[in-house]
Order: sequence, then C-alpha cells, then structure tokens
Amino acid sequence: MAKVGDPDHDEIVESQANGLALGGTTFRKPVNTLAIVPKSARITTLGRKTYNVLLHVAQAAGLENDVFRVPLDQVVKGVDFGSNDHALIKKHLRAMVSTTVEWQSPTTGEGSTWNVSGLLAHARLFKESNQVWVEYSYAVNLKQELLDPTVFARLKLEVVSQLRTHAGVALYEICTRYKNIPVREGQLPRTARQPWRWWRPVLSGQPETERTAKLEYRIFKRDTLKPAIAEINAITDLDVELVEHKQGRFVSDIQFAIHQKTQTPLPLRQPPEPVDLTLSQKGRDLGIDEDKLEGLVAKFGQDAVRLGLQQVEERARSQFPAALRDAFRYLLALMPALSGQAQELARKEAQRLDPNSPVSRAEQEKQRQTWREEWLRRRRRQLAEEIRAQEPEKLQNLVRQLDAHLAARNAHPSIRKRLAANGWQHPLVEYEMIKFYADLARGGVGEPTAEDLLQIAAESSIDL
Repeated sequence: MAKVGDPDHDEIVESQANGLALGGTTFRKPVNTLAIVPKSARITTLGRKTYNVLLHVAQAAGLENDVFRVPLDQVVKGVDFGSNDHALIKKHLRAMVSTTVEWQSPTTGEGSTWNVSGLLAHARLFKESNQVWVEYSYAVNLKQELLDPTVFARLKLEVVSQLRTHAGVALYEICTRYKNIPVREGQLPRTARQPWRWWRPVLSGQPETERTAKLEYRIFKRDTLKPAIAEINAITDLDVELVEHKQGRFVSDIQFAIHQKTQTPLPLRQPPEPVDLTLSQKGRDLGIDEDKLEGLVAKFGQDAVRLGLQQVEERARSQFPAALRDAFRYLLALMPALSGQAQELARKEAQRLDPNSPVSRAEQEKQRQTWREEWLRRRRRQLAEEIRAQEPEKLQNLVRQLDAHLAARNAHPSIRKRLAANGWQHPLVEYEMIKFYADLARGGVGEPTAEDLLQIAAESSIDL
C-alpha cells in the first residue's frame, strides 16, 4: 500500500481525487448499510450524507485499496480550508469512527451476515501541496461488502443531498432498495414489514434509551414518520405511503408502499455535490451548538435557518442596544416568521426554474440577451482589431469614407468634430467606425448562431 511520500503515491492520489466523477449519477449502497442501528451515539444527517460521499469515492477507487484518500473540499464545503481549524469536520469523522452501529438489512434474513463496527475504521486529515486531504478506511469484516456489494440500493446522491432530516435520508435509501421489487398486479412495491419500534432508531439515527422506549407510536408517527414521508414526497423521485398493521387496537408493525414518479419534481444538481457544512460552520462561529442548529433545520428548513443566521450575525455585530447574550435563543425567536419568508422565496425559485412558467421564460430570454450582448461585444472588439491592422493609407481612406458617411446621414456635428480632432478610436466615434466598417467589409456586424450562444454560456459558466 502506498503512503504519502512513496513514488507511486501521486498515481493513487490522482485516481482517488477523481473518484467523485467516476461513479456517474448513482452509487451502490449495500443493503446492510441502509438500516444501520446506532448503539453508542447519534448519527447526524450531515454525517450520513458525508458517509455516502466517502463510500462513493471508495467504490470508485476499488477493492484493491486498503486506505482511501480524497481532497477534503470534494467531500464537504463550507469549511475554511485555509485554516488549521477543522473542528467541524473532525467532529463528524470522529463520530464515524467511534459510533458503534449494527449493520443489518431492512429485510430480516436478507443479509448474509450480521456485523457490528464503526462507520469507519480510521480517519485522518493531512495537508499536502497546500491541499487538505481526508484519509479513511473500513473495518476488514465489512470492506468487501461495502465496496463490491452483492445486494444493494442504487442511490442518486443529488437527490439525497437535498433531504434535510436523517429520517428522510434513511427512509429514502430504504425505499429505493424496494422500488423495483416485483409485486402482485395492482399492488405497489413495499418495504419489508417490521415492528414499529425496529424502525425508530433506524430512522431517527439515535440509539434507543429508557426514555425513547417509553414513547408511544403516535409520538414516533407525528415527530418522525410524517415529516420524513412529506419530505420524500415533495423532493424526490418517489411517493411513499405509510402502511400500518394492527394487533387489536394498537399498531404493531409498519411498512411503506412506494410509487415511482414519472419525473423528479425539483431540478437537481449534478452529483455528487460535496456535503454542505456552511450553515453548521456559521452557527459554530456564532456559538450555536450544531445539534441544536440541525434541529432547527429539520423543523423550519435550510433556507429559513440561513436567513436567520444572517440576521443573528448582523445583530451580533451591531452590539445595540446591548451585546447579544444567547445567539441560539435569538435565532429560535426569528424562525416562525422567517419560515414563511423562506417558503415564499422557494416558491419563486421553483417558478423561475419551471420551464413552463412565465417567470422562467422571461428569465431564459434575459439570459439569452445577456449571451447575445457578450457575443456582440466580442465581435466589435474583433472588428476593431481588423481596423487597426489596416495599412496606414487604407486606414486614412476609411476615415475619409466614414466622415463622408456621417455627413450624408446628418450625424451629430460633435461626432465628426471628434473624428477630425482625435481620430476614429475616440469613444464617441469608435462605435460608428466599427459599424461602418462591418457594413462595408462584412455586410454587417452579424448575429450569433445557437452554437455561438452555447459557447458564450459555457465560457461564462452559466447554466443552460
């Protein structure tokens, strides 16, 4: 195995640095990793998403590797990579190594073995060539099945990246496993049927405690199941429906019916996106506990919390009428009002992105006009270069022709005056010279083709 500084290290680094692009739009998540049950600590939403990205990179790198390395900024974003303080990502990596989990399939007996270990066997951050890298490995009893699974769910990371709760992520991953399982005619595919208490730690990401063991099903349904189902149905390519099974008057088991939508309702980024730690980092800078902040994100949404953090930041800077004493309480007070504001902004953004929306059509036309103006600017610059390249005698003749042309069409006297005194490159005259030369030599400045506009868009990094 190559280590940092070994001759073949660069080759390994290069292949693994490109790992994010090797797996296409999906990756294979083994069934035993779908219904993981935390035993020692909570698994956060960001932690689970980060784990997915790391697993995607490792699968792209291949089974022959024991240790995997990838630039940290390809795994997470929103951290100050130029500093030595990586406390936030260290916290997530530490949790992945130290959190003990049971690995099991959502279907009893489907997995060939039962395993218990940490999410990662080890993790290390190091800096090389002015870039921060994350190095990690998996437990030997899990590596084969993690990197080359025989039974798996094919996940779209760009969909998972938009889910904001651990329950939403976990349930979506499990439902994806079962969405293509054949069923009887007229019946939707379903997940495995399990006792509702089995589902609670799997979806919540929290170990069972004496307190949670006493909670009733209705609390679990209200606080975990309903929000997760609503989130999946609103964002993903699936519609999920809760199916309850009763013994007498009480719900004993639950499962989920799955319907695949013909279209994904929201436009999605190209995967895999680095996990966004921007909000967590900003909250940490303001002294807000990450777990508390994640709770607000789950309840009010990422956009509302982002708006709230901006206001908390402004309040902390102002020190008026007094210093801010509790940033979290101040943020919590802002949330109800900001939630509605964020929903309205999201609605307008969805309208803008909807190709059938009048707002979207106007936006597209504005974009095309921007590209056209950029093409014309470049075209005029090219024509100006052609004029400057003329031989002195030909250029003088061209200036005389322009003056006669301006006189013939009764152009404003100041233009002819500037031409005589300062030459054709005076800002007031240059436009007239370029247009006159283009009409004379090219039949006009011209109009961009569709290919020209695509080229301008690509060079400008503007989404089509």
